[in-house]
Amino acid sequence: MWNWDYAFSILPQILSALGITVSATFFGFLLALFLGLVLSVLTRLNIKAISFAVKGIVQFIRNTPLLVQLYFIFYVLPEFGVTLKPFTAGVIGLGIHYSTYLSEVFRSGIESVPAGQWEVAKALNFSQPQAWAKIILPQALPPVIPVIGNYLITMFKETPLLSAITLVEILQTAKIIGAGSFRYLEGFTIVGVIFFLLSYPSSRMVKKLEVQLGRKS
Repeated sequence: MWNWDYAFSILPQILSALGITVSATFFGFLLALFLGLVLSVLTRLNIKAISFAVKGIVQFIRNTPLLVQLYFIFYVLPEFGVTLKPFTAGVIGLGIHYSTYLSEVFRSGIESVPAGQWEVAKALNFSQPQAWAKIILPQALPPVIPVIGNYLITMFKETPLLSAITLVEILQTAKIIGAGSFRYLEGFTIVGVIFFLLSYPSSRMVKKLEVQLGRKS
C-alpha cells in the first residue's frame, strides 16, 4: 500500500541525487554535440579512407546497446590501464553513443544548405574553417535544433542506465532506499514522476520551437 508519510520522508534523498542525473545529461550532451559535429564533418571529407572508417565506427556504435558500451568503458577499460570514475564513464558513454545519432542530424542540416553557398564561400576566398563557421553551419544548425532537443530529452530519460556502472543517480538512490526498507513502490513512483515532470514540459517546448522555426523558414 502507498504510504504518503514514507514517500515524503524519502523525497529529499531522491531529489538530492537529481543533480547527478542532470549533470550527467548536460555534460554528456555537450560531448555528443561536439563529437557529432566532428563525425559529420569527417564523413564529408574527400579522403575516402577517413570517411569510410568514420561511417563504419558510427554504424557500429549505433547498432550496439548503450548498456554494453557503458559496461565496456567502466569494467573493461581498466584492464588496459584506463580507470574512470562512474560519473566520467557515464558522461563519456552517453556522449559517444549519442554523438553517432547527432552526426546524422548535423549531416541532414548540412546537406540542406544550397550548393551555391559553397560557391559563395569560394568566391569570398574563405578557407575551409571560415566557410564552415561563417556560412555553412549558421544555415545548417537552426533547422535541426528541434531534433537535437528531442535527443537531449531521450538522453535524459536513459540516464537510469548509469546505475549499472554504480553511479548513484535518482534511480540508484531509489534502489538503495528500497533495499534498506523493502519498500520500492514509493521510491520508483517518485522517480517516474520526476522524469515525467522534467521531460514532458521539455518536449512541449521543443515542439513549440519546431513550429516557430517552421514558420520562419
